[in-house]
Amino acid sequence: MSTRLVSERSLILLVAAVQFVNILDFMMVMPMGPDFAVALGISASKLGYIGGAYTAAAAVSGLAGSFFLDKFDRRPALGVAMLGLVIGTALGGLATGLPSLLAARVLAGMFGGPATSLAFSIIADKIPSERRGKAMGIVMGAFSVASVLGVPAGLELARRGGWRLPFFAVAGLGLVIALSSVFFLPSLRGHLEGRKDKEGVVGLAHLVVQPSVLLSWLMTAVVMMAGFIVVPNISPYVQYNLGYPRARIGLLYLAGGIVSFFCTQIGGRLVDRFGSFRVGTFGSLMVLTALELGFRESPPALPVIGIFMAFMFAMSFRNVSYNTLTTRVPAMRERARFMSIQSAVQHGASASGAFLSAHLLSELPDHQLTGMPVVATLSMALSCLVPIMLYVVETRVKQRELSAGAQAVIAQAAQALPSPAQAAAVAGTK
Repeated sequence: MSTRLVSERSLILLVAAVQFVNILDFMMVMPMGPDFAVALGISASKLGYIGGAYTAAAAVSGLAGSFFLDKFDRRPALGVAMLGLVIGTALGGLATGLPSLLAARVLAGMFGGPATSLAFSIIADKIPSERRGKAMGIVMGAFSVASVLGVPAGLELARRGGWRLPFFAVAGLGLVIALSSVFFLPSLRGHLEGRKDKEGVVGLAHLVVQPSVLLSWLMTAVVMMAGFIVVPNISPYVQYNLGYPRARIGLLYLAGGIVSFFCTQIGGRLVDRFGSFRVGTFGSLMVLTALELGFRESPPALPVIGIFMAFMFAMSFRNVSYNTLTTRVPAMRERARFMSIQSAVQHGASASGAFLSAHLLSELPDHQLTGMPVVATLSMALSCLVPIMLYVVETRVKQRELSAGAQAVIAQAAQALPSPAQAAAVAGTK
């Protein structure tokens, strides 16, 4: 491996492993919320602030990263981001109260955000657009694997060894993956070739004046806020409001993760075939159905496991559609900057959703949460906007790609024509 050459599939799987650790670090905190809330004396209605601290920090670091990430080889940049994430996660296991836990989550978010943007940039750099939906499905399958294996394992570790143990376990796994990514990934400097000096504010200004870019970020904000108004509160809601036993929470995430895993793989292939708008619209309609049946109706029309599986099914189709589409928006030389700001938007919107839900929800003396129908209604209203945005962004991207393809054909044809001197020489020989 001295030349650090890896196959396309190996690169995808390695990036997926990076995403697995990154996602698991974030995901495991939410279902473990009731555990450390009791241990640290935190109100269950305020758990959204802990999830929001991570995403808010990731938003700030993502915005900062937009000024410099495209200056560096992707490989060492990813290694540094992963190392910072590992340290922040380990410190979470040492928390003694709400302030120290929030500080640890802020540190993890500061590095987790850039790690996500770099991971998606690597896929977009190395995988052709005609196969990118499938590749994104595999990478986003890390979310499902984290649900199927990581979250249940973390919950079981917390049950057997205390809530601190999962933080240390994920930090150890993250260190192994970080070292592996630095050692096995090839040097990724293609985005630096032929690069003009468009850095800092000038480069950012060049990016943000593009309508497709702004629409893509707006779509990202809507998708993430719609999800994270609900997501941080699912575990306490099903336990306290619906009476789902704590001992079976791991099985709940296992079932939902299995559904999500297969749906991201299927959804990625469908996006390659039918486009992001069609697949994402289907996913959005399913999100509306899951929210109505599982969170607005009282009592819910579905059993707890049905609610969770339906929600994961819908989110998988919607998320793989919009994520694949956004990789097609920026030029290669601007991709890490674009992805970094998108990560900032993504995490900022997630934090806003989490903070808003914490404000809207209240905890009763028996720990039940009041206000979930209102939270679900807001999520549904935002979800209705997603298909419109998918259509507009996809249409603009297709028009730009067709124009670029036509220009490339013209350029090739022009190169094939003889120069005036060559034509004169040919005429002279005749």
